[in-house]
Amino acid sequence: MPFRLATAAMLAALLLVPSSGSAQVLMQRDVSLRMALTIAEAALAECGVNTSVAVVDRAGRLRVFLQGDGASPHNLELARRKAYTARTFRQTSAAWAKLTETTNAGQRMLADVIPLGGGVPIKVGEDTIGGVGLSGAPMGQAQEEACAKAGIAKVADQLR
Repeated sequence: MPFRLATAAMLAALLLVPSSGSAQVLMQRDVSLRMALTIAEAALAECGVNTSVAVVDRAGRLRVFLQGDGASPHNLELARRKAYTARTFRQTSAAWAKLTETTNAGQRMLADVIPLGGGVPIKVGEDTIGGVGLSGAPMGQAQEEACAKAGIAKVADQLR
């Protein structure tokens, strides 16, 4: 009887443990260097020389940063954080800022996020593969968001 009980227990344990045969390699799309550079150049051309542009990849890492000739030094940090916020929360940084005014306010304390407009997620369907953020546009955050969208539009054919 103890042998049967031990055998049954071992068989049950083996059935509950996932087998290595079910392990898989994840295949994920990401922002390439060429794509990031194309987005950044188009966004900078749209917003002008006082603007800085940052593009982050799927993991939120900075891929490209372009600083316009007339951009302020702090624009680098603001642009990067806007891009990171858009990537992390899968929505524009302006939409996230509005959402966290009244709910989920604790999210504003996370490192590297910023409740300012000017960041736009880069998506393939519903999959967010990166983000682009701008800072320093002459007409403010709404213009920065529009320029980010113009940059993404340059690579729209690759985001299908």
